[in-house]
Amino acid sequence: MIKIIKENKDMDKGYIVYWMQESQRANDNYALEYSIGLANEGKVPVYVFFNYIKNYPQAQKRHFDFMLQGLLDVKKILLKRGIELIILDGNLEKNIKKVCKGARYLVWDKGYLKLQKSQRENLSKIIDCNIVEIEDNLLIPIEEVSKKEEYSARTLRLKYSKLLNEINSEFFYKKYNHEFQALKEIKNKAYEILPKKKILLDGNFIGGEEEAIKRLDYFIKENLKNYDKSSPENEYSSKLSPYLHFGQISPRYIYNKIKEIKNYEEQKNIFLEELLIRRELAFNFVYYNDNYDNWLGITYNWAYDTLEKHLNDEREFLYSLDELENFKTHDIYWNAAQKEMVYTGFMNNYMRMYWGKKIIEWSKSPREAYENMLYLNNKYFYDGRDPNSYTGVAWCFGKHDRAWKERSIFGKIRYMNSNGLNRKFNMDLYISRINNILKLREEK
Repeated sequence: MIKIIKENKDMDKGYIVYWMQESQRANDNYALEYSIGLANEGKVPVYVFFNYIKNYPQAQKRHFDFMLQGLLDVKKILLKRGIELIILDGNLEKNIKKVCKGARYLVWDKGYLKLQKSQRENLSKIIDCNIVEIEDNLLIPIEEVSKKEEYSARTLRLKYSKLLNEINSEFFYKKYNHEFQALKEIKNKAYEILPKKKILLDGNFIGGEEEAIKRLDYFIKENLKNYDKSSPENEYSSKLSPYLHFGQISPRYIYNKIKEIKNYEEQKNIFLEELLIRRELAFNFVYYNDNYDNWLGITYNWAYDTLEKHLNDEREFLYSLDELENFKTHDIYWNAAQKEMVYTGFMNNYMRMYWGKKIIEWSKSPREAYENMLYLNNKYFYDGRDPNSYTGVAWCFGKHDRAWKERSIFGKIRYMNSNGLNRKFNMDLYISRINNILKLREEK
């Protein structure tokens, strides 16, 4: 989706700048191809700009390492097309004004979180050139699906399904009609900031679009057929969430690859429900609800009321943030899940739900539980600080869910316990799998 943010009809000179943030990839990137189209039309160069912020809110070393590995791919692919990737560090507004000093157009990715939206609003006031916003990290543009915050997956699905068959998911690359030309006025810090080579990161992840495509291909070949059996005891998940979070792979690319598969219809439908409906419901939540990260705005009145009613219920166990962070609870399954999070940056989806529900049960209040949950989620997960993460945490408190049978502490919020884990899964295998991961980590 293309949106004109600022139009300066008198500006017919200057180069094109694409500010890359949401879509950190050089393939299947419509904002990049749109920028190339503008450059070809005006017979001017295009530059891709990335702003590196060392103290980005809540980001940790593993997040930076993963992201910078991805940008190494971007730089290499862009160079083959004759395009310079410019990386500067520090203040975004100052740096982007510097890069856009002689620009005709500034193109940027659409942002959905509060910080991203405020950044773009501020930039639109201080940048003088034409500004275009491209939405390319959802299969269907968010405002085309719905103009409001949706109540549940069902209400979004009804609207989404009507549009899905009408979308054009094809992707076309544009030939860039210029030789490589550096922006000489700028001291590009890409060579200083980017790693010299990639190394294996926590959880055996490697950042970048090349690795993302390899993971998708492996998932389709080896794990898709078993996706309906995905559980804590196995590793049938795609593990694409970190790559989607940093925009290192396009959801359109994944969708097209999955749709090409001629069999495994049930498994494909389950996967696409998560990739499209659940993921885009999460984006709908953060986009239309400015309180998505504020305890007082994450869920429904009935959920707040029922939790308030049981605020003074007796809790058999209470754990501090330090005890939770260092997996010092009585629950071996929860401790294993926390270890997986801390040491690998990843956790099985079902265990994420169990992990959150237990924090509610072991906290003095729902608000304390929420704040501790969000802190741990954003600190350790590769895909922390993501619409999916904020929505997953809110789900633990009734968001996009319904009322259940009333019980202590939880009221009518959905409850989960270890007996349910043992009924559904072989949890001994889960513990063994996590122990093996930790053992291999120590050996390295």
